[in-house]
Amino acid sequence: MIDDEAAQAVRHWRATAPETVLLDGFHALKHALRFGAEVRAAVTSDKAAAVELAADLADDLTETIADLLVEVEAGTLRDLVSRVHPTRVAALAVRRGRQGNLDELSKRPRTAPVVVLDNPRNLGNVGAVVRLAAGFGATGVVTTGDIDPWHPNAVRSGAGLHFATAVERLPGDGLPEGPLYVLDAEGEDIRSVTIPDDALLAFGSERHGISPELRKRATRLVALPMRPQVSSYNLATSVAMALFHWGGPDRPA
Repeated sequence: MIDDEAAQAVRHWRATAPETVLLDGFHALKHALRFGAEVRAAVTSDKAAAVELAADLADDLTETIADLLVEVEAGTLRDLVSRVHPTRVAALAVRRGRQGNLDELSKRPRTAPVVVLDNPRNLGNVGAVVRLAAGFGATGVVTTGDIDPWHPNAVRSGAGLHFATAVERLPGDGLPEGPLYVLDAEGEDIRSVTIPDDALLAFGSERHGISPELRKRATRLVALPMRPQVSSYNLATSVAMALFHWGGPDRPA
């Protein structure tokens, strides 16, 4: 009976939640599955609607998602997650292994840059950058500072694409090897610069910009084109512009 299945799913969820990552919404679950995440639990308050959504947007995963999802009452779903996603889907997955991420970030030669966020303060921006990095095929995203790039709010903003690229927090003096290209208003116009595939692309925090320590270590300072009297771009927008200038998975000749 669905009541027994739901009760078991709720018990399993509560036992599993402390050691897993919350996938908030259908798209986060879809992306995590596509990139090999180990999903430990998945619930919804409307399974028929979720499976229909899978058939429309992820027909490669429809059967998998139908098998994973357990329907629970709407009130139960609200008890399990702090904020119910509009798709009424939530799941728990095992975080990508730190050592595997570190190995991927440090492997040389790299075929795509590593994005470095120097002491970011906004978890939504971190998730948006992870989503961009995954889309452009970047090697990974490294953050410095005290916020966790795997925080549920960052994973939510990243739509589950933390599983598509290497995402880790590292000390500023522990970054992967490679030429350090720092985005700075006083740098060379990025349009005149060729960004190598193994570059570290470093961006300062929304509040204070790049740290003096990282700026001093820069191989090159590069600047994004900007109209006079406009003070800055959003962090994710800056990353998107830099990665677009570098190129992407299909690198046109």
